[in-house]
Amino acid sequence: MFDSMRINIKWKIGFIAIFLLIAGFMQKGMAQQEFKKSTFYDTMASGDLAAVENQLAVIQGSSIANKEGYEGAMLMRKAGLVKGAKTRLDLFKAGRIKLETAIAADNDNTEFHFLRLAIEEHAPKIVKYHSDIDKDKAIVQKNYKNLSPSVQHAILDYCKNSKVLHAEDF
Repeated sequence: MFDSMRINIKWKIGFIAIFLLIAGFMQKGMAQQEFKKSTFYDTMASGDLAAVENQLAVIQGSSIANKEGYEGAMLMRKAGLVKGAKTRLDLFKAGRIKLETAIAADNDNTEFHFLRLAIEEHAPKIVKYHSDIDKDKAIVQKNYKNLSPSVQHAILDYCKNSKVLHAEDF
C-alpha cells in the first residue's frame, strides 16, 4: 500500500514539474516578442481580432516608452472588431483614456497625434471623438519628416484610404 502511494506521489510531482516547465517555456516565448512599430501599424490596419489581441499582449508586456498611447490606440481598434455594444463602448473608452493621457503627457509626440487622427476619422459619431482632427492633421503634416521611416510608411499607407490626409500633403 505504501509503495503505491509513493508511486502516486511521484507521478503527481512529475506531472507538476512538467506542467511548470511547459508554462515557463510558453511565458518565455511570449516575452521574446518585442514591440515593432511596423507590426503595430500592420495590425492597426488589419481587421484581425486575434492579431489585435496578440499585439495588445506584446505592448502590455513590453518596456517601451509611452506604451500607454500604443495600448490605447490598439484598444480602440479592438473596440471596432468585437461584438456587443457595451463591450465596444467600454473598450473604446478605456483606449481613449490611455491615448489622451499619453498625448497630455507628451503633446509633442506626433505619432500619437497621427494615431488619434486615424481613430477620430473612423470613430462612430455616437462616441463624439472628432474634435481634434484638424489640429492633429496640422501636427502630422508639420512634423512628418522628423518621424521614423516605419511611421512615415504607415502614414503614407493610411493616406490611401483617408479623407483627411493625402500623400500630396507630405
